[in-house]
Amino acid sequence: MRNVAIIEAPSVLGLRPTGVEELPEALLGAGLAEALDAEVAGRVEPPPYDPERDPDTGVLNPAGIAAYSAALADAVGAVLHDGRFPVVLGGDCSVLLGNLLALRRRDRHGLLFLDGHTDFYQPSAEPAGEVASMELALATGRGPRVLADLEGRGPLVRDEDVVALGFRDAEESAAYGMQPLPEALHAMELHTVRALGATEAARRAVGLLTGDGAGAGYWTHLDVDVLDDALMPAVDYRQPDGLTWQELETVLRTALSDGGAVGLDVAIFNPRLDPDGTITRRLADCLAGAFDRGD
Repeated sequence: MRNVAIIEAPSVLGLRPTGVEELPEALLGAGLAEALDAEVAGRVEPPPYDPERDPDTGVLNPAGIAAYSAALADAVGAVLHDGRFPVVLGGDCSVLLGNLLALRRRDRHGLLFLDGHTDFYQPSAEPAGEVASMELALATGRGPRVLADLEGRGPLVRDEDVVALGFRDAEESAAYGMQPLPEALHAMELHTVRALGATEAARRAVGLLTGDGAGAGYWTHLDVDVLDDALMPAVDYRQPDGLTWQELETVLRTALSDGGAVGLDVAIFNPRLDPDGTITRRLADCLAGAFDRGD
């Protein structure tokens, strides 16, 4: 059984204050901690949000995100030090940088990146300068140094130690001029997941992250817009299609049941777009179902 410790990370520094900062409160209110038999280990508050794009880097809140990443890494590191499994409830996708920084301080690790978007933008191609559209590029060492080289430890994860699974934004990102994914990064688009089936796709992803030459384990990042838009409309950047609830739960269960899994974050869900709480409860159920409580 996983000894889960939940960390609240309600940062919107990489996006804007639309409501995703309420994700932790919503999921905890839906009983996620009880379902996971988890302790809430703490909450990392972000610095004030600055809506002005930084002229030197071209992104929003670069210094704030750097400082927040260090603080979140401290919290995640403390949970890992105690031998527990961190589940970080964001916030926007920029919280991934703090999670990976905690791992980078310790050893080489991998990343299972579950997202409807590849989030590999460079500042010049990101229309609003939002780091929540750049975090995978930054984590692999591409972008402004203040974020791509946190504590002088960049890249936080190597290209070959990343599996991006379930994305479906190739046409959109190409139209905006996003830099291409590196060849060494393992890309499994939505159509590939469908062709293989969720179980086999997840098994292959875990195999890539735990095979010969892999690091000391892997982090799983979940942006809920990897789900089908018809099932998960409570996100700020919507696009058609996506995984079903069952497909997502299958992928997560496969990933989280492996001994190489070291942590999970959940990002981008916007409770304000779920006024009756139906989607919140379904998301909490999916996350609870992803943990095999019999292991």
